[in-house]
Amino acid sequence: MTKDKRVLVGMSGGIDSSATCIMLQEQGYEVVGVTMRTWDIPSHFSSPDQEQPNEIIEAQHVAARLGIEHHVADVREEFRKVIVQYFIDEYMKGRTPNPCVLCNPLFKERILCEWADRTGCQWIATGHYCRLEDRNGLRYIITGDDPVKDQSYFLWKLPQSILKRMLVPLGGMTKEEVRNYLAGKGFEAKARGGESMEICFIDRDYREFLREHCPDIDEKIGPGWFVDSKGMKLGQHQGFAYYTIGQRRGLGIALGEPAYVLKINPEKNTVMLGNVEQLKTEYMLVESPETPDLDELLACPDLSVRIRYRSRPIPCQVILLDNGCLLVKFNTEASAITPGQSAVFYDANRVLGGGFIASQQGIRKISAENSYKFDKKNGQI
Repeated sequence: MTKDKRVLVGMSGGIDSSATCIMLQEQGYEVVGVTMRTWDIPSHFSSPDQEQPNEIIEAQHVAARLGIEHHVADVREEFRKVIVQYFIDEYMKGRTPNPCVLCNPLFKERILCEWADRTGCQWIATGHYCRLEDRNGLRYIITGDDPVKDQSYFLWKLPQSILKRMLVPLGGMTKEEVRNYLAGKGFEAKARGGESMEICFIDRDYREFLREHCPDIDEKIGPGWFVDSKGMKLGQHQGFAYYTIGQRRGLGIALGEPAYVLKINPEKNTVMLGNVEQLKTEYMLVESPETPDLDELLACPDLSVRIRYRSRPIPCQVILLDNGCLLVKFNTEASAITPGQSAVFYDANRVLGGGFIASQQGIRKISAENSYKFDKKNGQI
């Protein structure tokens, strides 16, 4: 078979990647599988003497049953240095990381492309719930048909060089349809399997993970102060890294009314608390934007943005600041803007790009100084 019909599939041994392999085989592709060993979690080993985690063994079984070539890529050390360290570093900066967003371009899809070249495959394929569309020489990510499983939010950082090699056969299906398809192909037990974790290297509270992999975190940070919006001390907290914007539960302080984390100041080790109304905002700063066509994003008349996974898209307008950041004006108020999370921009169901939510320090002054640009954009001046 020619190289242009040879595809490398990232196999986790689960429902989605298994269905992807079968579908591509039915479409006439010669499928090659690769499973990345990224992070070993004890619960992923069924017996003490087991040399490889369950997902690798499952993927090997599926590959053998389908008669496809299969490889294991042991990338644990690189994964620790690139993804896990980023996760830790972000919390140590008072931010809330998006490890899956960074993992796709910097790690998983990049490694898939490297292994595709190594194994003579033209294409790479994943079990993501999204679709792809070519327009004006560019490839865009389109939301998946299953709104519950849509994963377009996590893929905004993928470059054109990767997108143009990708196949995502599950994008037009719901999760239930994929399960039924897999069962119909004789994989009944697998079709009834459970879902994988959203963050693949954490199987417990992230605070425990931070303490385990950064043993001196409590010495580096130590207890700090909860403060109100005027800077008045309300009580002590465990350390800023253990909190995130919008958090209400697990604060360990009683104020007589519901309190939410409004801001985190890592320099002062303070965590600002307030009421739910104080979480709301009309503006947001986004740093390090990436988009197939920046001019299209800035000019889009029906632009919307998602500020966290599973959040509803919020209609908005965007201008580019001199420092390269985007200033976003929400058409309706948004809540709990969280630095470190992704802001992903859409034109209906098409991803126009994204960026990381920046520190909102000085947002009132910045928005006031640039409000005339939105007025000019809307033809009001």
